[in-house]
Amino acid sequence: MSEFTYAEIAGMIDHSLLQPVLTDSELEKGCELARRYEVASVCIKPYAVPMAARILRGSKTLVGTVVGFPHGGHVTKIKRDEAAQAIADGAVELDMVVNIGKVLSGDWDYVARDIAAVIELAHGKGAKVKVIFENCFLQDSHKERLCQICGELRADWVKTSTGYGDSGATDEDLRLMRRCSPAHVQVKAAGGVRTFDRLLAVRALGVTRVGATATVAILDECKRRLGLPV
Repeated sequence: MSEFTYAEIAGMIDHSLLQPVLTDSELEKGCELARRYEVASVCIKPYAVPMAARILRGSKTLVGTVVGFPHGGHVTKIKRDEAAQAIADGAVELDMVVNIGKVLSGDWDYVARDIAAVIELAHGKGAKVKVIFENCFLQDSHKERLCQICGELRADWVKTSTGYGDSGATDEDLRLMRRCSPAHVQVKAAGGVRTFDRLLAVRALGVTRVGATATVAILDECKRRLGLPV
């Protein structure tokens, strides 16, 4: 008997539609692909959330978008307003970027308030939040403190990266984030998960979601391994 089902693997994938060059037509096709493959969610550019909500209505695939993307430098009020607009437009999952400069400055009170503003608003409206660290710029001590803060604020996921930094999800970072986060906080890997075997590897480290653009390659290989039609 296999150690996984297709539904379990597809349910780990947030199909990423964040590339700056994607056209409206490509975003629409990406949503249709996500619906066809029954992935967990799309993570789409904020202006396209209403379109994604329309295409994905009635499907298993949720609508997600980003807040403070990609550098986290927006003022907190703007992040909160961006979250509110996204939810009003139909998003139910938000991937927010911490203020990277404030993390590196050690201004933890600011960092916590910034994260809390989005989490409190989102949870109040029934949405979930993934907090993006952008680990390639951080020391382990920063990552550990962020995991502690996210645990205290009851974030739904901690996430390695935007996918647009200098590196993506490393095994070392995933182990650290799982070890330093309480059980109620899940771990999302983003950046560099492009094959089915790599997805299985991060799954074994405790990852429950993966940001991916290689969704078709990953899930078609999953189907082949399970003997399903591709």
